[in-house]
Amino acid sequence: MIQMYRKKLTELLSCEYNCRPEDFSQEKNILTVSVNHPQARVYNREPAFLRIVTTGRNAVVTADPVIHPFLEGFIHAENAEGHWLLTVPNLLRIESELNRHGYTLTQTHHMFLPDRRTEPVRARNIRWFYDNEIRPFYGDSRFPNAICPQYEPERPDRMIVCSYTENGEITGMAGCSEDAPHWQQIGIDVLPQFRSAGLGTDLVTMLKNKIIERGDIPFYGTAMSNLHSQNIAKNAGFRPAWTEIGAKPSPAKAAKP
Repeated sequence: MIQMYRKKLTELLSCEYNCRPEDFSQEKNILTVSVNHPQARVYNREPAFLRIVTTGRNAVVTADPVIHPFLEGFIHAENAEGHWLLTVPNLLRIESELNRHGYTLTQTHHMFLPDRRTEPVRARNIRWFYDNEIRPFYGDSRFPNAICPQYEPERPDRMIVCSYTENGEITGMAGCSEDAPHWQQIGIDVLPQFRSAGLGTDLVTMLKNKIIERGDIPFYGTAMSNLHSQNIAKNAGFRPAWTEIGAKPSPAKAAKP
């Protein structure tokens, strides 16, 4: 199943990294100038100072021209394979260069796409909410991953599925935001007392299946060390598809008026 989405993935990433879809199947790493694109996922309003992505082969790097001289030598070094750029020693070198310009690295994002059909096995008492029906949940600190903290018009929450006890107590929520046209990113929150029983996997599975039925693409992201979240993704039928990292203003730079 994941092969069905690979072409669409490289089309999306080519918008975001200012390159061609075929650049993700090259042997050598690619460096481009960072731009904004109307079909890209919207996480910042300004062109990225630095973003690095690999789909398993080479790496594509898009960045502000001011750091291109550093990046040219770095990404084209001998044996500089795509995954090599995202090892800790090399990220430390990149971090040092970013600090010179008032930026710091974000966390590494490990991203997943559907690989197989799965079905929920445990969750029974569920309820679906769509678009404006989601708004009453904003501000609820129990669900920092399933939905945005507030309504985000540039990447709106589209659907959530909630599970409940027989007494009507909410136990968990999976939600998706449309981060790019027809690209729905899934997040999951299960309340502490209901964890480790497969509920997270079931909610993510149901939401993934619903997104596919509606003709959109579900994707899932998690941090490098969040093994619990990664296992939910795998158990729900996802497979690792790409890894990326970016830069953000350092606290001192961000604090300047």
